[in-house]
Amino acid sequence: MIEKSRREPGMKPPARGKGHAALNPQKKVRSAEHGENSSTRPLLEAFEERKKLALSSIVFIRFDGKAAQSHIPEGIDPSIPYPVQLQAPMVKLNPASITPESLLTGMLRVLAWDPDNANGATYRAYVRAVRPELFEELIAAGVQKAESKEWLVAEEIFFAASGLDPERPEPFINLALMHEEHAKQLSDAGDEAQAEKEDELAHKYYQHLLAAKQAFPPAYYHAAFFFLRKHNYDRTVSLLTSYIGMNDDEERTNKAKSILEKLSSMGYLDTLFKEAYDFIQMGEEQKGLERAKQFVDKFPSVWNGWFLVGWAHRRLGNWSEGAQAFATALEKGAEGADVFNELAICQMEMGDLEAARSNLERALRLEPENVKIIVNLGALSYRQGRYKEAEGFFRAALEFDPEDRIAKEWLKRFDSAGGSAESTGEQNQ
Repeated sequence: MIEKSRREPGMKPPARGKGHAALNPQKKVRSAEHGENSSTRPLLEAFEERKKLALSSIVFIRFDGKAAQSHIPEGIDPSIPYPVQLQAPMVKLNPASITPESLLTGMLRVLAWDPDNANGATYRAYVRAVRPELFEELIAAGVQKAESKEWLVAEEIFFAASGLDPERPEPFINLALMHEEHAKQLSDAGDEAQAEKEDELAHKYYQHLLAAKQAFPPAYYHAAFFFLRKHNYDRTVSLLTSYIGMNDDEERTNKAKSILEKLSSMGYLDTLFKEAYDFIQMGEEQKGLERAKQFVDKFPSVWNGWFLVGWAHRRLGNWSEGAQAFATALEKGAEGADVFNELAICQMEMGDLEAARSNLERALRLEPENVKIIVNLGALSYRQGRYKEAEGFFRAALEFDPEDRIAKEWLKRFDSAGGSAESTGEQNQ
């Protein structure tokens, strides 16, 4: 099962908002921000398009006639059509070219994309008889592809596992976790719209699992972390409480209890905290700031409240106040890369570039592959006149995420100026 380290309760605001200056090359920095239905497949149009493409290499054959029956594999019912995976377009299929592997691959692909096929039950029975361990092999292969960020390949493998054994929950939990991980990657790259679509898919898979007649404990555990990341603390508490009562895994149960205690002690369940976060996220920073200040008056030792204060100030362009609040959050125990990144943004806007560099480097040590931090270091280097270093940071960011928009924009500016960073005419002020 895919399972990256789950975050403890902590603030990580949505990736964009006021104060995110994306187009000015002297302010091109990255902040840390970022009708239901029960379908467990991707949005219909995209799914149908991919289904058509996936099945375009499938041809259905019957093993009738002497020539075909002389090559019929054991266990095949000659009265129904079977899907065969073609390796290349053929005008006429030679029965002698059909192998058990091409039949197996064809049946799996049909079960993945057309699980309600009229002959699906026969295909499942054949595959299970020929490869009884295939379900577990598919899950392992899907996890491996997801960890390599080959999202579409992993998805199809999990679809095949689900088509092979529709009652098993493992494909769905892995699909949920995969879409979550993809959403995090997209969010870090600044593509919030696509990240939200991935989160919607993860949510649908969790809803499917939570609605099952037989409870699947890992679904409650991982769904709780999903809602925690989305700052839906009431739902998080409900799911963790249910999970604890299932007596599933001792280590996870202890972690669930620890998180419930932290949510309570850190004030996450307090109405002021929820209102502050929601107001800031919706763009009503002043109202959010007022609630956040009331929260820190009530919970002065909770660093998350000071983070909210800093976040509101930063979005309002109150750089000095924002920096002070983030510094207080660090004094109160904050230690995540996001706090150092946010503090550095405020310091850059205040002109304290050396302090900003120090905090960005600390953030990068905590999260060496965090693209937004690498891009911010590039922007800072540029403002300090370190053009070659800046270009190196932007190219490094694209190594981790070739689609990062802001890094591409920076390098495009360099290229349009004749390949020299110095010749862009953009000087640090």
